[in-house]
Amino acid sequence: MEYGKEGYNIPPHLHLVDQTAGCLFRSITSTRSKWHRSGDRSSSRRNRMQTAGRSACQCNINIPKMPTDSFKIPAVPSSRPLCSKANASDNKDQTSSRLELKRDDKKKTWSLSDFDLGRPLGKGKFGNVYLAREKESHYVVALKVLFKSQILDSEIEHQVRREVEIQCRLRHPNILRMYGYFHDEKRIYLILEYAKHGALYKLLKERGRFDEKTAAIYIRDLTKALIYCHTKKVIHRDIKPENLLIGHNWELKIADFGWSVHSPSSRRMTLCGTLDYLSPEMIEGKPHNYAVDIWSLGVLCYELLVGLPPFDAKDSHQTYRKIRYVIIKYPEYISEKAKDLMGKLLVIEPEERLPLSNVLKHPWIIENAPEGAHPPLMNSEQK
Repeated sequence: MEYGKEGYNIPPHLHLVDQTAGCLFRSITSTRSKWHRSGDRSSSRRNRMQTAGRSACQCNINIPKMPTDSFKIPAVPSSRPLCSKANASDNKDQTSSRLELKRDDKKKTWSLSDFDLGRPLGKGKFGNVYLAREKESHYVVALKVLFKSQILDSEIEHQVRREVEIQCRLRHPNILRMYGYFHDEKRIYLILEYAKHGALYKLLKERGRFDEKTAAIYIRDLTKALIYCHTKKVIHRDIKPENLLIGHNWELKIADFGWSVHSPSSRRMTLCGTLDYLSPEMIEGKPHNYAVDIWSLGVLCYELLVGLPPFDAKDSHQTYRKIRYVIIKYPEYISEKAKDLMGKLLVIEPEERLPLSNVLKHPWIIENAPEGAHPPLMNSEQK
């Protein structure tokens, strides 16, 4: 069984040890207090979160890394045997029993010394992501490193807390796993599932646009993930190609939950996310609910097929106007069935948008993305 395939057993000690994020964020709060007492912290507020644009600033980090030539990714962790379908259930039972033994291991805490670090996978405003290998199992992960100082300067402690608390509890093949986290005096480390093929945004830029089969398969998988999120009372609120990763088998995975919220009963009024993907109710400051993710699904469908978001314009004022009145132009090569689906998702009134369960039943999805179909991208790579 290849690394990354559904059903592969994660080393038991990589599962999140039962704990809350409270201790992590108490440490940030104490850091804030210490900086206030010492007078070292600048009074200015820098690196504000921006709702528009897709640029990411560069960050530097001085963490010792393995030499490039010494970091080779195994197809599966070398310390674990390959398993076939015949013994998959036995391995699952064995893993479960080992997990039971680990439940009482409250003393287990992670540190940077538990990992071999490889190449950078990405750089962002608040830190970097590195390829890493857990030393005990040789299990390959992505290590997201966030700087406490930049989190404090931008006053986004609540966002990081949400990302940790929500993503740690979600279990779905189309959602990036968060295995755990730890921190030191200056940094927070998030242990994440490694998505081999990187961001969907990068892949889309390289190819210009996707054919309808590829786009439909990714819309199908994202729909399934959003249905799962909504059953868990989670609204993502920032669906876009930059926040979607492509796994080992070219499967789509939702990655960034920084703007997500638990919404058990209330309707939200916070303006968040990327301008191109904001729904009409969000740009007008109206209360919003799960339907904002349905709107974003329609925007993403258009961008995958065309290469640009549907409300792309020269300036933000024109973009706002296009979103508010749903002004969309479809290229001639877009099929009528694809237009029909997008037209039912990109509706001004939230309650009139096509329910996610009905998206999976839409003729465009059924025709281009039947259950079990893989993206043509994967087939072309195998050839």
